[in-house]
Amino acid sequence: MLQTPDAFLPLIDVPTPLPDHPLTFVFHRGRLLLDTLNHALPEFERVKALGLDLAQAQSVGMWQGRYCQTVWTDDEALPDSSLAYHSLRSLFNVVDDGFLGLISRAAQLAEWARTHRYCGVCATPMQRHPGERSFKCGACGMLAYPRISPAMMVLIRKGEKVLLAMHKHSPSQRFSPLAGFLEAGESIEEAVHREVMEEVGLRVHNLRYFMSQSWPFPHSLMIAFTADYLDGEIRLDQNEIAEARWFGADDVWPEASSSVSISSMLVQAHRPPAK
Repeated sequence: MLQTPDAFLPLIDVPTPLPDHPLTFVFHRGRLLLDTLNHALPEFERVKALGLDLAQAQSVGMWQGRYCQTVWTDDEALPDSSLAYHSLRSLFNVVDDGFLGLISRAAQLAEWARTHRYCGVCATPMQRHPGERSFKCGACGMLAYPRISPAMMVLIRKGEKVLLAMHKHSPSQRFSPLAGFLEAGESIEEAVHREVMEEVGLRVHNLRYFMSQSWPFPHSLMIAFTADYLDGEIRLDQNEIAEARWFGADDVWPEASSSVSISSMLVQAHRPPAK
């Protein structure tokens, strides 16, 4: 599962002096720079040779005794084919889950830095605010923290069956539990009820928290629940849902989603046993 690796220590401020040879995550449009042969981060000397503005690098933390930092670049030019940019999804089940969790954190911090170069109120260049994870505008004082977008996920149970749906805009195009982003002023429980009604026309009850997971596409926090079917007939939101149906022990089940995701864990934890 995609999660922060054990023994990782997050750091907000860049240490002084900067540790030698930091592990550096370099991102271009959400893709990570890696060694082509072994999918490892390039050594710091190779990163410096790219001519990046490393003064803009953001602190990530300490991992395996080394300081980690993250930086973005608008220029994807590389000296040769020994380095290449990789999408995060392409690294699922390719790199270690702990390393993938660290990549996820670094990606979100790099994207935050890239999209907050200037104040959203008065367009003044932003500066890091020491002691907390934020940028501050020196002109109007506006603070910008890393964006986190909470989203609910729910697996609906009806007797020994569960409801899975195929979302029209899902990159994987696989069946999964229902999911959707929270709206302003809404609790996570309210979002579950609203999304279920909007997407499949059902009412549910007996919500039970399952677990949560950071999801870097680009900055979601997935909060997963189970719920019991209350009433209603499946009625699809034609803009969001391609198909939705109940799956039981005797049914042919669709291909599972990536084991990296909370979706897969939620389904596997509540899949009816074969008879």
